[in-house]
Amino acid sequence: MPDNPPPARPKARRLPLLISAIVAGAVVGYGIVHQFGAMQQQAAGDPDCANTAALAQKIAPLATGEVAALAMVQKPMKMPDLAFEDGQGNPKKLSDWRGKTVLLNLWATWCVPCRKEMPALDRLEAKLGGDNFRVVAVNIDTRDLEKPKAFLKEANLTRLGNFSDAKAKVFQDLKSIGLALGMPTSVLIDAKGCQIGNMAGPAEWDSADAVKLIQAAIAR
Repeated sequence: MPDNPPPARPKARRLPLLISAIVAGAVVGYGIVHQFGAMQQQAAGDPDCANTAALAQKIAPLATGEVAALAMVQKPMKMPDLAFEDGQGNPKKLSDWRGKTVLLNLWATWCVPCRKEMPALDRLEAKLGGDNFRVVAVNIDTRDLEKPKAFLKEANLTRLGNFSDAKAKVFQDLKSIGLALGMPTSVLIDAKGCQIGNMAGPAEWDSADAVKLIQAAIAR
């Protein structure tokens, strides 16, 4: 007696599998297109930052002497809206200073060049800080959170705000876009939140060279 043939696979089960395959393919395709679009935008620069490119080119000759290491961008992009806290533990974001030219600085008490640089940043804030410009120095100590406060007090750095990120995520966020290779890290940002230039390492930020460059950036 011949063996009975195996039952045919119900066609109804094939439809969900086919739909799943189509959806999965669409998701992968969207991811590739989205990633490619982001890469194209990064290569071309942010359209909102078109004027920043002209500004960076204009003030580039002023990056000499004490600020010679400030690298001007050719295709400016909007800065990520970095999140941190003020001295009272209140949440702050980089966009809180939108409308002002900002010198963003990341520092830590364990970083010797950072500690040496801080008085110059404090004096720069005293000279130029106001409606059009601010120094935003964010501490990234992750252990003893009282240590940065004590350092600012002992060094009599009264002009700088006590901003901090105990998780150091601001550093990782900047590192992910190639703007944080070490400490200290400084980024000059225009009033629209677009990067003008960045520097890895310390500088005499209250020097005549630095003040002249930043005044030109503020004037736009």
